[in-house]
Amino acid sequence: QVQLVESGGGLVQAGGSLRLSCAASGSIFGGNVMGWYRQAPGKRRELVARITSGGLINYGDSVKGRFTISRDNARNTVYLQMNSLKPEDTAVYYCHFTNLPVGEFNYWGQGTQVTVSS
Repeated sequence: QVQLVESGGGLVQAGGSLRLSCAASGSIFGGNVMGWYRQAPGKRRELVARITSGGLINYGDSVKGRFTISRDNARNTVYLQMNSLKPEDTAVYYCHFTNLPVGEFNYWGQGTQVTVSS
């Protein structure tokens, strides 16, 4: 069992920045993936960014060059630095965790609201 606790959401003007954090605890394997997905009302959940325990990173196309994901393996914490925010970034952001190999259980944080005003 893994629990995820998110923080850092809020309201920001277009062009501004926010930093999200997610701390994992529980049955964490040495090989794992942590990341962020987001979901706006009426839309499907989509990948924002993810990072493996070995440091391999994937970004969603819409955030490349603006967002940066990082992690602290010693603290089992993942961060998302969001710069140059746009109104279309407005969504609930969910932290995600899965142990490797792929196909094991997926764990989700409670979600944190990010709202970008024009």
